Amino acid sequence: MTDASQPAPTTSEVRRAVVERYGARARAVLEGAGVATSAAACCGPAVPTESQPIEFVQDMPAARPDAAQRYGTSNYDPTTQLADLPETVVGASLGCGNPLAIAELSVGERVLDLGSGGGIDCFLAAKQVGETGEVWGLDMTPEMIALARHNAEQVGATNVRFRLGEIEDIPFPDASFDVIMSNCVINLSSDKPRVFAEAHRVLAPEGRLRVSDMVWTAEPSAETRANLEAWAGCVAGALLLDDYLEAIRAAGFGDVDAHYEPSETGLVSADVVARKR
Repeated sequence: MTDASQPAPTTSEVRRAVVERYGARARAVLEGAGVATSAAACCGPAVPTESQPIEFVQDMPAARPDAAQRYGTSNYDPTTQLADLPETVVGASLGCGNPLAIAELSVGERVLDLGSGGGIDCFLAAKQVGETGEVWGLDMTPEMIALARHNAEQVGATNVRFRLGEIEDIPFPDASFDVIMSNCVINLSSDKPRVFAEAHRVLAPEGRLRVSDMVWTAEPSAETRANLEAWAGCVAGALLLDDYLEAIRAAGFGDVDAHYEPSETGLVSADVVARKR
């Protein structure tokens, strides 16, 4: 059991835990599809099996979400959104929402997905923006980038590209995008105000922020906050909802709002919208 007086994990500790956890998930999906990976590297965690699965937010005993909350592909319409996506896309879906449902995308728009993982939201966005639009996925896990690029070839997405990088230091020029979306990723950052500041910078004037993310409606215990596994599991790093929204406003956004279903645990998945002033 973690000592409640234990200090919160450092930024480097959180980053390593996140990269290891989601890198292992990407390798598992690729290997399941018969694609060679670097899973045997000495510094990498073991690939999960049915008897030793990777735990994500829905499995964390520290703050198990209510049964009414949905995760992964349960947030997408199986007929209109998932039917033509390969298992390497669907199997890597780890989100807590569906940002496409709130993104209001139009043909020709430029879209950036922060923490794009295996690329599911990028591929769905690509259909909406069409060939005259473009979609970029940004992820700091090399294995996830490899998986996403493999998936792009599988689905024939010609207007989607993926870049390795950190959401606290977005590697694109100012005003590059019309829409930024993200799905259960910003909670993993140790510097959320910087993430929102960077998102504001790379959005064009009147650009839209559309995020599904984990937030708290009641302060979690100090023990939970100090738990590194709970950080990587999208639990410990989640902000209080009011603090999350205030960080977005402080970055320069307006029209900030959030919608969520209440949870007995105090941990909820919220759909957050904002607009660059």
